[in-house]
Amino acid sequence: MFVDHLSLLDFRTYASLDLPLDRGLTVFVGPNGVGKTNVVEAIDWAANLSSHRVASDTPLIKTGSERAIVRIRVRRATQRTILEFELNSGRTNRVQINRAAPVRAREAMGILHTVVFSPEDLTLVKGDPGHRRKFLDDLATAMRPVLVAARSDYERALKQRNALLKSARHSRQNAESHRATLAVWNEQLARAGAAVMGARLQLLKALEPEVDLAYQQLTDGPKHVALHYECSSLDPAADPAALEHFSVADLYQLMLQAFDRVERQEQERGITLVGPHRDDMMISLGDTPAKGYASHGETWSTALALRLGSWYVHVADDPNEGAAPVLILDDVFAELDARRRQKLAQLVQRAEQVLVTAAVDEDLPQALRENPHRVVRVSPGQVGVEDSPADEAPPDRGEHD
Repeated sequence: MFVDHLSLLDFRTYASLDLPLDRGLTVFVGPNGVGKTNVVEAIDWAANLSSHRVASDTPLIKTGSERAIVRIRVRRATQRTILEFELNSGRTNRVQINRAAPVRAREAMGILHTVVFSPEDLTLVKGDPGHRRKFLDDLATAMRPVLVAARSDYERALKQRNALLKSARHSRQNAESHRATLAVWNEQLARAGAAVMGARLQLLKALEPEVDLAYQQLTDGPKHVALHYECSSLDPAADPAALEHFSVADLYQLMLQAFDRVERQEQERGITLVGPHRDDMMISLGDTPAKGYASHGETWSTALALRLGSWYVHVADDPNEGAAPVLILDDVFAELDARRRQKLAQLVQRAEQVLVTAAVDEDLPQALRENPHRVVRVSPGQVGVEDSPADEAPPDRGEHD
């Protein structure tokens, strides 16, 4: 699939933008701070209803405006779909699909798929578990949009359960009444949580070999990547490998048993201590954890492999013509040494559409520069499009690992 047209109104720094696009490689070039990332961010947001840069939609709306509009046309094989999103500050976002009546934005999930590489991806390896949980959930939801409801239900039930646990510490409510109310939220949280965990475990089984393959392609090294699910609901004495064979019904029972096991600690602390919001994806390189042990170069390769593996999983899940996600590489090449830059450039050319942001033309690897591509020159608030044939650019700069 690919995006052949993008229009923005009051999105980030753009009061108005009308940009034709095409399959193949497009490079957005301009100094830092002029709005290159804002363009590709809009495309990624239309696919995932979230930004890879900020946690909420409010910063996406131009200062002084009440709303932003993202209009995008997606082509998948012979099919064209027009999506028009209205991002509202403090109100529910809306979308029109092929100019029909407005619906909730999440109704558009699954029409466009993207995979984004960015410097922030290092947090997938080095950062706290929240980054890795979001990575898993966002990928699982992109592939199975029905998971949106389970994630929403889980967040809502978790908020209510935490509020109940917190209030119980400071109230004289009858203990039996409190336990009866807590049991209701236990059931709701376990039901939604089991669906979220089940999706994560299923995804992880498909993702691990693809990430390992991508790592081998990027490094040609002797180490292999392994991904393991660390489940807070599992009894510490249990075998973590047993999770692989758990059904959603099993996971539901697992969470209920975990609530019973940690009941006293939760009452003392006033917070939910088990569930998908406390789980983690452990990444190993060879026999050691990647976090805290991997070199800077290994960390970069692992982060890139996670994203490239995500693209491979999408392709394996739906190998039909025009189904492969749009690849977005946001200021990544400038962060890489010459060898990894060339490796990544060679691998991403399999995609039907690749969108790259770069501060200068020289940041584009030779493997990409030698092929025809389009260049979008970006200056504050505006863009200019030009075609760039294969050129004989100077070799990559030699940053060291």
